[in-house]
Amino acid sequence: MIDSQARSLTASGKSTGLTLVLILSALMAITSLSTDIYLPAMPVMANDLQGDAELTITGFLIGFCIAQLIWGPISDHFGRRIPLFIGMVLFVIGSVGCALSADIVQIVFWRIFQALGACTGPMLARAMIRDLFSRTRAAQMLSTLMIIMAIAPIAGPLVGGQMIKITSWHAIFWLLAIIGAFMLMALFWLPETLAEDKRVKASLSGAFSHYFILLKNRSFMRFTLCLTFYYVAAYAFITGSPFVYITYFGVDPQHYGWLFAVNIVGLMAVSMVNRRLVHRYPLESLLKFAVLVATLAAAVLAVATGLGFGGIGLIVGAVFIFFSMNGIIAATATACALDAVPNAAGSASALMGSLQYGSGIISSLLLALLSDGTPWTMGWIIAVFTVASAVMALTTTSAKTAINDENSITNGNRGAK
Repeated sequence: MIDSQARSLTASGKSTGLTLVLILSALMAITSLSTDIYLPAMPVMANDLQGDAELTITGFLIGFCIAQLIWGPISDHFGRRIPLFIGMVLFVIGSVGCALSADIVQIVFWRIFQALGACTGPMLARAMIRDLFSRTRAAQMLSTLMIIMAIAPIAGPLVGGQMIKITSWHAIFWLLAIIGAFMLMALFWLPETLAEDKRVKASLSGAFSHYFILLKNRSFMRFTLCLTFYYVAAYAFITGSPFVYITYFGVDPQHYGWLFAVNIVGLMAVSMVNRRLVHRYPLESLLKFAVLVATLAAAVLAVATGLGFGGIGLIVGAVFIFFSMNGIIAATATACALDAVPNAAGSASALMGSLQYGSGIISSLLLALLSDGTPWTMGWIIAVFTVASAVMALTTTSAKTAINDENSITNGNRGAK
């Protein structure tokens, strides 16, 4: 069994305990930190760079989703550690480039470059969890990682808000470069989780063909699209909230971080509860419950912003409930999706991550093109895509179907050798 591999790593002296959890949590947090830490500085950046600061998020997500599709098959072929080391080096270089940027074109370019490396963190952290643990245990471990990694989106806006008060936004990216350097050193304590006999023996071109097989796997794609649509909605809040809170409601940039952090506290609390729930209820049932609760909160948000009542208090409350459900949705959808294709965890995690984080491109573009100067645009985007997520969750297939679909992956591997 997969869990026996985790035990064997421990027996051989390699850490699968606290050190592993902390490093994997930090890898998953790299993406959130790379975006959340400079959210309070976006209005200042827009004035300083004479351009739309939201494009820095769009550029990052474009690089993030494309690069994952490349790293996934590479990690299935060569293992997890080599792509992680290369990725952290690219992240540090990209962060330095952002810090030295003088106009919007330069910083968007370096944000894309930064994303080429940042994407290896969360993608390979998920794959490594799947390498080591079975379905239910993987969901529990993912919930644990989310509890720890939630420190980044809490601390990020708070730190960024204070930094922009005493220094320039350039310093924020210098800080990211330093954090990336520390992460690079931490990787030396990370074990290789993909055994030689588990690696894809086909050529890299054959490994890339897995994506076409994955796209035809109904069970995998329904869980993946459920998570993708939810993250379109989540990124609508992440990208739109600086305008809504700071510009529209006049919240001080230094206090914006607290309004953002309250949602992460909810996510952490639900993740802690989810660690116990995954042992008592089917993962599919937990997923359906969470997306229905998120849909109800999103509907309240859309109505409130559309009719202009409730003010900032109702928006904060509705978003809190919506965002907290991520503590269940991300862990259960990811575990179920990867469980459907255990023989291609790296490629599957890459495709999931590409769609999940690439979904933010949709959010940022919709906000940039359709904003009417009120919170309404953010509200209806969140509602529409949360409903789409719920539809995917309610039509997920059974475990038997997932096993049958997985046979196509296995057969595809044999044919590609």
